[in-house]
Amino acid sequence: MGKALIIGCGGVASVMIHKCCQNSDIFQEIMIASRTKSKCDALKAKLKREKTKINTAEVNADNTAELVALIENFNPDIVVNLALPYQDLSIMEACIATKKHYVDTANYEPKNEAKFEYKWQWNYKERFKNAGITALLGSGFDPGVTGVFAAYAQKHHFDEVHYLDILDANAGDHGHPFATNFNPEINIREVTSNGSYWENGNFLHTKPMEIKKVYNFPQIGLKDIYLLNHEEIESLALNLKGIKKIRFFMTFSQSYLNHLKCLENVGMTSIKPINYRGMEIIPLQFLKAILPDPASLGPRTHGKTNIGCIFQGIKDNKEKRYYLYNVCDHQECYKETGSQAISYTTGVPAMIGTMLVMQGIWQKPGVHNIEEFDPDPFMEALNKWGLPWQEDFNPDLVD
Repeated sequence: MGKALIIGCGGVASVMIHKCCQNSDIFQEIMIASRTKSKCDALKAKLKREKTKINTAEVNADNTAELVALIENFNPDIVVNLALPYQDLSIMEACIATKKHYVDTANYEPKNEAKFEYKWQWNYKERFKNAGITALLGSGFDPGVTGVFAAYAQKHHFDEVHYLDILDANAGDHGHPFATNFNPEINIREVTSNGSYWENGNFLHTKPMEIKKVYNFPQIGLKDIYLLNHEEIESLALNLKGIKKIRFFMTFSQSYLNHLKCLENVGMTSIKPINYRGMEIIPLQFLKAILPDPASLGPRTHGKTNIGCIFQGIKDNKEKRYYLYNVCDHQECYKETGSQAISYTTGVPAMIGTMLVMQGIWQKPGVHNIEEFDPDPFMEALNKWGLPWQEDFNPDLVD
């Protein structure tokens, strides 16, 4: 049906590209572009028997002029950013210049400040609208599927959603003393930042890891969960009718937290440059370089993830609660795509969102968060492409 340019060649990109090749009727041709072309070539070699035609290229995604040249040469229908959220804006600029649709999985954040919010990308709404192209923001799992879950719950199960708790649990064990399941730089910036939640029209802020709960997750059991600041809260607060409160919780083991605290105490999680032997380095970027590559965790990670949403609200003037979630097995993901479940649960939704935009099902000129579209085609695709969802109409609440 069409062509997609996929920027990035890490674990998430690998999963998406595997899924694009499985869906060759839609993705007839793709280009994998990264700063390191050899990684793109290696992935292409693994998929040489697939029907989808695969091209590779080297590109600096910080450089809009380079991106424009690449897009004009390949002429894709859509551009997908699976590199770094720092690069969202340069890629969006290139899409406007070439009038190509845009998809990402995480909202923009500046390199020099551990702060992410949608204002930078929402500022592009009129420019994308005037160009007649669609920008789909946050087509991963969280954000991504969690937004689709919210839209689905609102459409089919509630007249008003009043309370939403997003729960992200990873019960996987990779055997390392300390490692992160996705990009260490992004992960550690997120975890060491202040927490926040939305209530009655305002964001309320907490210290990092200040709020801890315990929840009994289907198929993985009791887990400690901690309140974090997370990007989809900002858009869901605008798009859910009647919403009063939104929180986001993620699981962390005590060992992970102990290691992270030690690293933080000695300055290794800092994003402020320091001078080392005449060179300027950023401690967190150095730490990223010595930690295990998340893409290497697939063969050694065992266990499952459970990510979903607990809703409370009203339907036909009666109170209602509803839990919508997905359980994913790390080893099953690895057998299929060579990646663990964290990459899988982001890469599959990236393919689905891209597919829906390419098909015209989700095309709407402007910049849009994922919950602004009809959730039903996406929900159907989740079951088809490897992330089946489950429902509980009487779930336990977080508190």
